[in-house]
Amino acid sequence: MAEVTNGQTNGPANQPQLMLQKIYVKDVSFEAPNAPQIFQDVAELTEAPQVQLNLSQRATGLGNDMYEVVLSLTLTCTVNERTAYLAEVHQAGLFGIAGFSEADHASIIGSYCPNLLFPYARHTISTLVQEGGFPPFLLQPINFEALYAEQARRMAGGGEAPTLNS
Repeated sequence: MAEVTNGQTNGPANQPQLMLQKIYVKDVSFEAPNAPQIFQDVAELTEAPQVQLNLSQRATGLGNDMYEVVLSLTLTCTVNERTAYLAEVHQAGLFGIAGFSEADHASIIGSYCPNLLFPYARHTISTLVQEGGFPPFLLQPINFEALYAEQARRMAGGGEAPTLNS
């Protein structure tokens, strides 16, 4: 990064800069619509619960090279075709991104930022599930670089851009 001393910049003014300003929870929700009966179903369970993860992200330009990136995770667990719980978190971050090529800028938004936000979202989901009275659940790591590369490949091939659902 260029250094600023007494109002003067030392180094190239157009040097690429990536700065994390803040990480925060934008929205969080937990529902156990079939409690307390579902706890008995879980205790008597003979087959594994079905767990579905939906994942998405969005980026919003805020001006002055600032971007809000929001990683959304929705985890739905069903037991015997009944919803045990639904946990959702929108983990957000404010990023300063300047001086990058268009391709590098898109890659930062599409893979670097979600990689940075994911551990926070994973922790929040795990805490919600456990505090909701269910066995701990740890989301496996997600390769956002591979997801971004696949999305870029599909867009370059004229295909429809996929949503980041797992």
